[in-house]
Amino acid sequence: MKIFGVYNIKGGVGKTATAVNLAHLAASSGLRTVIWDLDPQAAATYYLRVKPKVKGTTKVLKGKRDLDEVLKGSDYPNLDLLPSDFSYRNMDLLLGESKKPIVRLLKLLRPLSEKYDLVILDCPPSISLVSENIFRAADALLLPTIPTTLSLRTLTQVLDFIEGHQLKVPAYAFYSMVDRRKRMHQDVIAAAGDPRCTVLDAAIPYATEVERMGLERRPVTDYAPRSPAGRAYQSLWDELKTHVSGLRPSLSFQSPI
Repeated sequence: MKIFGVYNIKGGVGKTATAVNLAHLAASSGLRTVIWDLDPQAAATYYLRVKPKVKGTTKVLKGKRDLDEVLKGSDYPNLDLLPSDFSYRNMDLLLGESKKPIVRLLKLLRPLSEKYDLVILDCPPSISLVSENIFRAADALLLPTIPTTLSLRTLTQVLDFIEGHQLKVPAYAFYSMVDRRKRMHQDVIAAAGDPRCTVLDAAIPYATEVERMGLERRPVTDYAPRSPAGRAYQSLWDELKTHVSGLRPSLSFQSPI
């Protein structure tokens, strides 16, 4: 089982849209996939038409209740969801009360390896104990970055944190909400990226199709797969498969739900 963390310190950079569309593409390819919505705003939960309510958050995070018990199905084969709700605002405190708090999420996720090929973590916009758990659990950290000065600054902060804590997670940055009419966006994309991460070629455009996810409550790759945004997410998924091994679907799948 592979674990992707979709992360940025900044909000509004396209993390949740990326997590949901990549999860849909992975599931469509035959990979048994689950999104864990870790953001108390519960946007991924909303996009996938699941009620934003988690019974027993404290018990789940303390390992007294299996993740299996709070899994929800989606409208798509092979794609399940661990929903979020507003109680996740206390996740830092709850993780801090557990033994070995910096690897708590990884320990909780391990049993899912028998049932899933891929877990995508939709991460809240902060740098905290939750973030460090994500960095230590993920096989790959995906960093959507708007090609602007402030977004590049937060990318540097994330990479500084990873380097400073001697974490080994491979980091893949890609540009999102790209408006190629803007000179700054063109210049940032053309410039050399930070050598501490891999800057992917795929770029997600600033597009109405992505904003419509809130109305459609579906992935762009479902309702507009041939749109520029739909094709961009497909390119991102295809490129990730060339960098991350082990993304081959199993022959059969039976949802645990």
